[in-house]
Amino acid sequence: QPNRINNLFNLKFAAKELQRSSKKCDKEEKAEKAKVKKAIQKGNMEVARIHAENAIRQKNQSVNFLRMSARVDAVAARVQTAVTMNKVTKSMAGVVKGMDATLKSMNLEKISALMDKFERQFETLDVQTAQMEDTMSSTTTLTTPQGQVDALMMEMADEAGLDLNMELPQGQTGSVGTSVASAEQDELSQRLAKLRDQV
Repeated sequence: QPNRINNLFNLKFAAKELQRSSKKCDKEEKAEKAKVKKAIQKGNMEVARIHAENAIRQKNQSVNFLRMSARVDAVAARVQTAVTMNKVTKSMAGVVKGMDATLKSMNLEKISALMDKFERQFETLDVQTAQMEDTMSSTTTLTTPQGQVDALMMEMADEAGLDLNMELPQGQTGSVGTSVASAEQDELSQRLAKLRDQV
């Protein structure tokens, strides 16, 4: 029993850590936005774009951490129910074994795979409440939708009281960025599916 309670504590601790990481990304996003504004004021558009891309990446990462934190939290609640009902099976105990290292890694793909294992246990236990949506959107993408980047640069220029006359081909940048992002999204979904098959 103490061991199970300890495991529960680890899950809850991981949820808090993921939340902390999300807040850290929010801070980074704000810092990058400020750099966008500064670069625009100096007329350095290339540098501004780099910082705008960083800001968007940090924002996406923040959402991913927050989403995973909620998922881990939900699993912790379900584990608690299983413990209370004395329904912790041998196979669930097996899932718990490698848990600590995975949680400490703060690797979203690994944590996602671990949550999948837990959730499968709950399906067999019928403790499963609503299956949380497994969206790992843009966890590992390095490119950022250019439409978002341009919009952020415009916004920062606006705040700086400057007119940013960016020569944007009509509708081109947004669609290019989006197609790149969705292609990566597909690739990520396939990788996650493979991961799931392996576990």
